[in-house]
Amino acid sequence: MPLPLEGIRVADFGWILAAPQCTAWLGAMGAEVIRIESHQRIDIIRFLGQDPRKEITPNGSPLFSGLNFSKKSITLNLSHPRGVGLAKELIKHSDIVVENFTGGVMKRWGLGYDDLRQLKSDIIMVSGTPVGQSGPDSHCVGWGPITQASAGICHLTGYEDGPPSSLGGSWPDYMVGVAMSYAVQAALFCRKRTGKGQYIDLAMAEVVTSMLPDAVMDYTMNRRDQGRIGNHDTLMAPHNVYRAKGDDSWVTIVVETEQEWRSLCGAVGHPEWIEDERFKDQKSRKANEIELDELLTAWTRERTNTDIMHQLQKVGVAATPVFDTESLLNDPQFQTREFLVSPPHPETGGHPVSGIPGIYSGFEPQYGQAPCLGQDTESVCCDLLGLSREEVARLQDEKVLY
Repeated sequence: MPLPLEGIRVADFGWILAAPQCTAWLGAMGAEVIRIESHQRIDIIRFLGQDPRKEITPNGSPLFSGLNFSKKSITLNLSHPRGVGLAKELIKHSDIVVENFTGGVMKRWGLGYDDLRQLKSDIIMVSGTPVGQSGPDSHCVGWGPITQASAGICHLTGYEDGPPSSLGGSWPDYMVGVAMSYAVQAALFCRKRTGKGQYIDLAMAEVVTSMLPDAVMDYTMNRRDQGRIGNHDTLMAPHNVYRAKGDDSWVTIVVETEQEWRSLCGAVGHPEWIEDERFKDQKSRKANEIELDELLTAWTRERTNTDIMHQLQKVGVAATPVFDTESLLNDPQFQTREFLVSPPHPETGGHPVSGIPGIYSGFEPQYGQAPCLGQDTESVCCDLLGLSREEVARLQDEKVLY
């Protein structure tokens, strides 16, 4: 079957993590994605994650490959008027423009949404900046940790007696990349029905804040600050990460219903907990959860986290190990989902990278090579934009195609 986005062309001005994550997914679903890059300012992701024992090159990063499979690459100097002109010609032949520069950069190049609509009236454009294209901080450069703090999630993440904590620097980027891909597909669906394009101003911080609905609504409606509660839950107990047998080995256990509580008590060999006044219902368990956690830890630390998972899941209790990288890669469920793919690559040989974490009944995503820097400059300029090979060579000498 044809891939769902076959016939769609994307002019990809994105770099680092978020926008490339979006366009990689679009490429895997059949879109023709053309990365616009430049030797003047090479994407730093091209140099990360390489074997330090080997020569570091712009084409040797497995991290870059995992964010840019199924794409083409052209080098285009946007500080040169002719380079901007060629970018506009490419956009005339495109359906979607994706970028995640600091707010205002595309406008200064003459490539803002109002400019692009003059080139192609039904163009879809998405910008993925940290705090959006408007407002007092829109001009600021932002990275994942700053975005998390701005969005408010660090205030909720951490232990009860500890400081605010980050979830990891790159976590927002991947979430934003996923949100961008869905927003773009919704815009394509809208254009198919109405014939109209649109501009999507997707602020990273807004995506992160949207993942905190309970805390936001609790404060908005009740003026109640949930604060940091570690791995606990506001209602459920037990709800924590428990030490298991082995070095730095942990398992998560969550109980939501009374049936799950009774099943847990039976599985751990303490049916008397069911009638214990301290744990007789959800409210009592929450009030005594520190003591309950200690009792449960006495049982978990004598068993491996995988044994605990199988034993509890068998009786309908949610439990799973806290995986490190090696144990995750060896997990049978992870392997069955075929999440890792190995696109070919002329320099890296095809490292395993993360694909789309879904299995589709109607098609299989395509995972083509992540492009070497500028490898498609000549073919795109000649075959799509109509330049002669002599003109391409001249523009390369003049560092317009650079």
